[in-house]
Amino acid sequence: MARLLSIIALVAIWAIAAALAHSRLLPGPLTVAAGIVSETANGELPYEMGCTLARVIVSFSIALVLGSLAGYAMGRWKTVDRYGDPWLIVLLNLPALVTIIFCYIWIGLTEPAAILAVALNKLPNVIVVMREGTRALDPELDEMARAFRLTGFVSLRHVVIPQLVPYFAAASRSGLSIAWKIVLVAELIGRPNGVGFVLGSAFSLFDLTKILSYALTFVLLMLTVENLLVQPLERRAQRWRRRA
Repeated sequence: MARLLSIIALVAIWAIAAALAHSRLLPGPLTVAAGIVSETANGELPYEMGCTLARVIVSFSIALVLGSLAGYAMGRWKTVDRYGDPWLIVLLNLPALVTIIFCYIWIGLTEPAAILAVALNKLPNVIVVMREGTRALDPELDEMARAFRLTGFVSLRHVVIPQLVPYFAAASRSGLSIAWKIVLVAELIGRPNGVGFVLGSAFSLFDLTKILSYALTFVLLMLTVENLLVQPLERRAQRWRRRA
C-alpha cells in the first residue's frame, strides 16, 4: 500500500509540475501515456524492447555461467586465484565505455561485439561474488563428503552447489542491474535498434515525450523481471539457508 501511495504521489507531483511549466521539455503523464500507447500500437516499442531484452538475456547468461565457473576456480585453488586476480582487477576498474569501444573497434559494429561488451562488464562482478562464496564453503562438509567417499559430481551437486546458491542469487541480482544499464550504452554507440538507440535518436530531436515513454516502459520491464525472476530466486536461496 505504501508503495502504491508513493507512486501516486510521484505521478501527481509530475502532473502538477508539467502543468505549471507548460513546456514541451516536460510533458505530463497523460501525454507520455498517449505516446506509449501510440508506440505500442505501431509495433515500434515492442520491437525495440525485444531487441534490448534479447541482448540482456544473452549477455547476462554468458557472464553468469563463465563468471560462476571462474569464481569457483579462483576460490577453490590458490594458483588459479594468483594468476587470475590481476585480470580480475583490470576488468573491475576498466570503464564500461572503454570496453564497449574496444569491442566495436576490434570486432566491428556487430551484434556479437555488443553482447561481448556487456558480458565483459558484468563478468568481474560475478567472479568476485562467487569467489567469496567458494571461500566461505564449510570445510567440515567437505570432510564429510570425503568420509562418505562421495564422487566429485555427487559432492558438487549435494554439498557445494547448495552452499553457493545464495551467492549465485546475489550475483544474478547485481549482475542483472549492471547488464540493463550497460546494454543501453552499447546500443547508443553502435547498434541500429534497441532502447538505447531510440533514446539517442530522440535526444538528438529533443523529443522528451518519446524519451520518457521508452524510459518508463524500460523501468517497468526491469521491475517485471525483478519481481518474476530475480526475487523468487533470492527467496528460494534464503529458504534453503533457513532450513540449514
